[in-house]
Amino acid sequence: MKFVLLFGPQAVGKMTVGQQLERLTGLKLFHNHMTIELVSPFFSYGSPQGKRLVNLFRQEIFEEVSKSDLDGLIFTYVWAFDLQSDWDYVRSVCDLFESRGATVYFVELEAEMEERLERNRSEHRLLHKATKRDIAFSENDLIKTAERYRLNSLEGEIESERYLRINNTNLSPEETAERIKSYFGL
Repeated sequence: MKFVLLFGPQAVGKMTVGQQLERLTGLKLFHNHMTIELVSPFFSYGSPQGKRLVNLFRQEIFEEVSKSDLDGLIFTYVWAFDLQSDWDYVRSVCDLFESRGATVYFVELEAEMEERLERNRSEHRLLHKATKRDIAFSENDLIKTAERYRLNSLEGEIESERYLRINNTNLSPEETAERIKSYFGL
Protein backbone atom coordinates (compact mmCIF):
# COMPACT_ATOMS: atom_id res chain seq x y z
CA MET A 1 0.00 0.00 0.00
CA LYS A 2 1.03 3.58 -0.66
CA PHE A 3 0.19 6.58 1.53
CA VAL A 4 0.78 9.92 -0.20
CA LEU A 5 0.70 12.90 2.13
CA LEU A 6 0.05 15.92 -0.11
CA PHE A 7 0.56 19.07 1.93
CA GLY A 8 0.94 22.81 1.61
CA PRO A 9 -0.87 26.06 2.42
CA GLN A 10 -4.52 26.77 1.71
CA ALA A 11 -5.48 27.12 -1.96
CA VAL A 12 -2.13 25.83 -3.19
CA GLY A 13 -3.97 23.17 -5.20
CA LYS A 14 -3.78 20.08 -3.01
CA MET A 15 -7.29 18.80 -3.73
CA THR A 16 -7.14 19.50 -7.46
CA VAL A 17 -3.68 17.96 -7.84
CA GLY A 18 -4.87 15.05 -5.69
CA GLN A 19 -7.83 14.51 -8.01
CA GLN A 20 -5.48 14.34 -10.99
CA LEU A 21 -3.08 12.04 -9.12
CA GLU A 22 -6.00 9.78 -8.24
CA ARG A 23 -6.96 9.65 -11.92
CA LEU A 24 -3.37 8.81 -12.96
CA THR A 25 -2.59 6.23 -10.26
CA GLY A 26 -5.86 4.73 -9.06
CA LEU A 27 -4.97 5.65 -5.47
CA LYS A 28 -8.00 6.96 -3.58
CA LEU A 29 -8.12 10.65 -2.68
CA PHE A 30 -9.13 11.70 0.81
CA HIS A 31 -8.88 15.48 0.75
CA ASN A 32 -9.02 17.21 4.12
CA HIS A 33 -12.25 19.06 3.35
CA MET A 34 -14.21 15.82 2.94
CA THR A 35 -14.48 15.59 6.72
CA ILE A 36 -14.64 19.33 7.33
CA GLU A 37 -17.61 19.68 4.97
CA LEU A 38 -19.30 16.66 6.58
CA VAL A 39 -19.14 18.20 10.05
CA SER A 40 -19.64 21.90 9.20
CA PRO A 41 -23.47 21.86 8.98
CA PHE A 42 -23.42 20.97 12.69
CA PHE A 43 -20.25 22.48 14.15
CA SER A 44 -17.61 24.92 12.93
CA TYR A 45 -14.27 23.25 12.29
CA GLY A 46 -12.78 25.79 14.71
CA SER A 47 -14.98 24.60 17.58
CA PRO A 48 -13.93 21.83 19.98
CA GLN A 49 -16.82 19.66 18.77
CA GLY A 50 -15.96 20.26 15.10
CA LYS A 51 -12.29 19.43 15.58
CA ARG A 52 -13.10 16.32 17.59
CA LEU A 53 -15.51 14.99 14.97
CA VAL A 54 -13.24 15.79 12.02
CA ASN A 55 -10.33 14.03 13.72
CA LEU A 56 -12.51 11.08 14.71
CA PHE A 57 -13.80 10.55 11.16
CA ARG A 58 -10.32 10.91 9.69
CA GLN A 59 -8.82 8.46 12.16
CA GLU A 60 -11.49 5.85 11.49
CA ILE A 61 -10.98 6.17 7.72
CA PHE A 62 -7.21 5.88 8.15
CA GLU A 63 -7.66 2.77 10.32
CA GLU A 64 -9.89 1.03 7.82
CA VAL A 65 -7.90 2.02 4.72
CA SER A 66 -4.60 0.99 6.32
CA LYS A 67 -6.04 -2.50 6.94
CA SER A 68 -7.66 -2.81 3.52
CA ASP A 69 -6.51 -4.22 0.22
CA LEU A 70 -6.67 -0.82 -1.48
CA ASP A 71 -3.57 0.17 -3.44
CA GLY A 72 -3.27 3.31 -1.38
CA LEU A 73 -4.50 6.68 -0.24
CA ILE A 74 -3.71 10.31 -1.05
CA PHE A 75 -4.42 12.59 1.91
CA THR A 76 -4.25 16.38 1.76
CA TYR A 77 -3.26 18.44 4.76
CA VAL A 78 -2.33 21.99 5.76
CA TRP A 79 0.75 21.43 7.92
CA ALA A 80 1.83 24.25 10.24
CA PHE A 81 5.53 23.54 10.62
CA ASP A 82 5.85 25.70 13.69
CA LEU A 83 3.24 23.70 15.62
CA GLN A 84 4.51 20.59 17.38
CA SER A 85 0.96 19.22 17.42
CA ASP A 86 0.95 19.17 13.59
CA TRP A 87 4.28 17.31 13.53
CA ASP A 88 2.87 14.83 16.06
CA TYR A 89 -0.30 14.36 14.01
CA VAL A 90 1.60 13.73 10.77
CA ARG A 91 3.90 11.31 12.55
CA SER A 92 0.98 9.37 14.06
CA VAL A 93 -0.81 9.03 10.72
CA CYS A 94 2.38 7.96 8.93
CA ASP A 95 3.22 5.53 11.75
CA LEU A 96 -0.21 3.93 11.42
CA PHE A 97 0.25 3.28 7.70
CA GLU A 98 3.88 2.20 8.04
CA SER A 99 2.96 -0.20 10.86
CA ARG A 100 0.72 -1.98 8.38
CA GLY A 101 3.37 -2.17 5.66
CA ALA A 102 2.55 0.95 3.65
CA THR A 103 5.15 3.11 1.97
CA VAL A 104 4.76 6.80 2.82
CA TYR A 105 5.43 9.54 0.27
CA PHE A 106 5.66 13.23 1.19
CA VAL A 107 4.63 15.75 -1.48
CA GLU A 108 4.83 19.43 -0.64
CA LEU A 109 3.22 22.08 -2.82
CA GLU A 110 4.04 25.76 -2.73
CA ALA A 111 2.73 28.68 -4.77
CA GLU A 112 2.86 32.45 -4.69
CA MET A 113 0.27 34.19 -2.50
CA GLU A 114 -1.27 36.05 -5.46
CA GLU A 115 -1.88 32.75 -7.26
CA ARG A 116 -3.31 31.15 -4.12
CA LEU A 117 -5.75 34.04 -3.66
CA GLU A 118 -6.88 33.57 -7.26
CA ARG A 119 -7.27 29.81 -6.80
CA ASN A 120 -9.25 30.45 -3.63
CA ARG A 121 -12.02 31.91 -5.81
CA SER A 122 -12.02 29.16 -8.44
CA GLU A 123 -15.30 27.54 -9.35
CA HIS A 124 -13.80 24.08 -8.88
CA ARG A 125 -12.66 24.83 -5.32
CA LEU A 126 -15.98 26.38 -4.34
CA LEU A 127 -17.89 23.43 -5.82
CA HIS A 128 -16.08 20.98 -3.52
CA LYS A 129 -15.64 23.20 -0.45
CA ALA A 130 -18.84 24.88 0.69
CA THR A 131 -17.07 26.37 3.71
CA LYS A 132 -14.90 28.43 1.33
CA ARG A 133 -17.84 30.11 -0.45
CA ASP A 134 -17.77 33.15 1.82
CA ILE A 135 -14.90 34.63 -0.19
CA ALA A 136 -14.20 37.55 2.15
CA PHE A 137 -13.91 35.22 5.14
CA SER A 138 -11.94 32.63 3.18
CA GLU A 139 -9.43 35.17 1.83
CA ASN A 140 -8.97 36.73 5.24
CA ASP A 141 -8.42 33.28 6.78
CA LEU A 142 -5.90 32.38 4.07
CA ILE A 143 -3.91 35.59 4.65
CA LYS A 144 -4.09 35.46 8.46
CA THR A 145 -3.09 31.79 8.56
CA ALA A 146 -0.08 32.50 6.33
CA GLU A 147 0.94 35.34 8.67
CA ARG A 148 0.44 33.26 11.81
CA TYR A 149 2.02 29.94 10.74
CA ARG A 150 4.83 28.64 8.56
CA LEU A 151 2.99 26.51 6.02
CA ASN A 152 5.94 25.34 3.93
CA SER A 153 8.97 23.51 5.21
CA LEU A 154 12.50 24.76 5.46
CA GLU A 155 15.16 23.12 3.31
CA GLY A 156 16.11 19.77 4.84
CA GLU A 157 13.27 19.84 7.37
CA ILE A 158 11.44 16.86 5.87
CA GLU A 159 13.81 13.98 6.53
CA SER A 160 12.51 11.33 4.18
CA GLU A 161 14.02 9.78 1.09
CA ARG A 162 10.52 9.80 -0.39
CA TYR A 163 9.95 13.56 -0.44
CA LEU A 164 9.19 15.90 -3.32
CA ARG A 165 8.61 19.65 -3.24
CA ILE A 166 6.96 21.38 -6.19
CA ASN A 167 6.32 25.04 -6.78
CA ASN A 168 3.14 24.77 -8.81
CA THR A 169 2.48 28.50 -9.22
CA ASN A 170 2.78 28.16 -13.01
CA LEU A 171 1.92 24.47 -13.41
CA SER A 172 -1.42 22.93 -14.21
CA PRO A 173 -2.81 20.31 -11.82
CA GLU A 174 -2.23 17.71 -14.54
CA GLU A 175 1.44 18.68 -14.93
CA THR A 176 1.94 18.66 -11.17
CA ALA A 177 0.31 15.24 -10.76
CA GLU A 178 2.35 13.83 -13.61
CA ARG A 179 5.56 15.04 -11.95
CA ILE A 180 4.56 13.35 -8.70
CA LYS A 181 3.64 10.10 -10.43
CA SER A 182 6.89 10.05 -12.44
CA TYR A 183 9.17 11.04 -9.55
CA PHE A 184 7.93 8.25 -7.27
CA GLY A 185 7.02 5.74 -9.98
CA LEU A 186 3.44 5.53 -8.73
